[in-house]
Formats: sequence, C-alpha cells, structure tokens
Amino acid sequence: MPQSVLDAIKSGKWDYEPEERCSSDFASTRAMPGSFEKVSVLSDRVSRGLPLWHPLDRRAYDEGSD
Repeated sequence: MPQSVLDAIKSGKWDYEPEERCSSDFASTRAMPGSFEKVSVLSDRVSRGLPLWHPLDRRAYDEGSD
C-alpha cells in the first residue's frame, strides 16, 4: 500500500485515497487559501500521507486569521 499520493502516482495507482484519519491527528491551518503558507501545509500533508483537507482549515479570505 502506498504511503502517500506521490508514492501511489509513481506506482501507477491513480485512484489512491489516504487512510481515513481523525482530524485531531493533524493540525488545521489558518493560512489564506492560495498563499505560499497554505500550499506548504498542503504539500506537507501530501508527503506525509495525510488527508489534504482538515475540517477547520481556513477556506475563504473573509474568514479572518484569528
């Protein structure tokens, strides 16, 4: 079983979904969508085999950062 989507793609498994994880297993981010910080967080999640999205991630510009 691939450890991340990157490993799955390398082995030709295009329908890979990471193992179901509790949102308390990884941190959410308040980084603004599209920002370098947000892309870095998403990249780190992918490389660690975590789900790309966290339910408490900031989703819009007007959500504020506090």
